[in-house]
Amino acid sequence: MQTFTDWTSIETGARGASAAIGNFDGVHLGHQAVIELARARSKADVPLGVLSFHPHPRAYFAPDAPAFRLMNREARAHRLEKIGVDCLFELPFDARMVAFSPEEFARIVIRDGLGLSHVVVGADFCFGKGRAGNAQDLKRFGTELGFDVTIAELVRGNGVEVSSTNIRNALAEGRPRDAAAMLGHWHRIEGEVIKGDQRGRELGFPTANMSIKGLHPPKFGVYAVKVDVLTGPRAGSYSGAASMGVRPMFGINTPNLESFLFDFEGDLYGQHLSVALVDYLRPEAKFDGLEALITQMDADCARARDILAAL
Repeated sequence: MQTFTDWTSIETGARGASAAIGNFDGVHLGHQAVIELARARSKADVPLGVLSFHPHPRAYFAPDAPAFRLMNREARAHRLEKIGVDCLFELPFDARMVAFSPEEFARIVIRDGLGLSHVVVGADFCFGKGRAGNAQDLKRFGTELGFDVTIAELVRGNGVEVSSTNIRNALAEGRPRDAAAMLGHWHRIEGEVIKGDQRGRELGFPTANMSIKGLHPPKFGVYAVKVDVLTGPRAGSYSGAASMGVRPMFGINTPNLESFLFDFEGDLYGQHLSVALVDYLRPEAKFDGLEALITQMDADCARARDILAAL
């Protein structure tokens, strides 16, 4: 998959794409439905594209608001590539983009800049300065400017609207399987393994530590996880148990994700991991001593092994 961040200089081979437009945070089933419509409308020699933005408009307008992203840029790109997207147009959401009127966005960005032949948006899509344009406006601009527009209906699963908000709620309540049912895949946290305090190693449970800064935090506690090591000599898929939170046993700490990979030996510092949350096992807790903590960690790992073996 090719990624483009400058909409003023798109390569010839990427122009004419059939593209889905949106933020695609989580790349959930609703997002996938929009992308599938773009795929269905594309011709054999036309690339399938996704038009998105960085930073997320919500983060641009409220930079000090609590973290809400389900995915970082790396995870979103990996998921889009997995479902067959050819071109990711990840445009800068900046003062210039914010100032475009709906008509200017359609003409300057979609037609002149990217040269899209067809775009697909959700029924609740809004765009342009002040979110003044809606999906029907885009359809009208498309007719005037020479590109096709398809409006996708909202997707529901088990009677619940599939949305990033509902997925965040499920994760915040410790329901990763409900989140996965709306996502169409396990909720994953991706990033680089960073140096920690190495307490896990001292306890016999060496962990791969990852920052969750900028991401919506799932419910703090212990999870059964599937871990893909994406880089390095030990790249591959592993089962494990992970702790999400502030580690109350050891004082006040920055929230992070610590994953213990079963039957793994090696150094993962600096490598990139993708950690899938499968089941929530228990909340974080402060124990009376290290022996009690180790006993609980043994039980957590045994339970996680059983859960993951049944997948």
